[in-house]
Amino acid sequence: MITKERLYKQIESFPDKVNIEDLIEKLLLIDKIEKRVEESDNDKTISEEQLDKELDEWLK
Repeated sequence: MITKERLYKQIESFPDKVNIEDLIEKLLLIDKIEKRVEESDNDKTISEEQLDKELDEWLK
């Protein structure tokens, strides 16, 4: 979840006129990044070895 503070900072970084689609895309990207950072901080990630195994299974 994105905080108001982070949201304000992002909006301030945009030009005076902005396409709403661009704004939404950037906010979605920021939200995804923040979620992944939070997962990493809470040790909710998998090892590279586990990732390789899962990718191998998907590609079969």
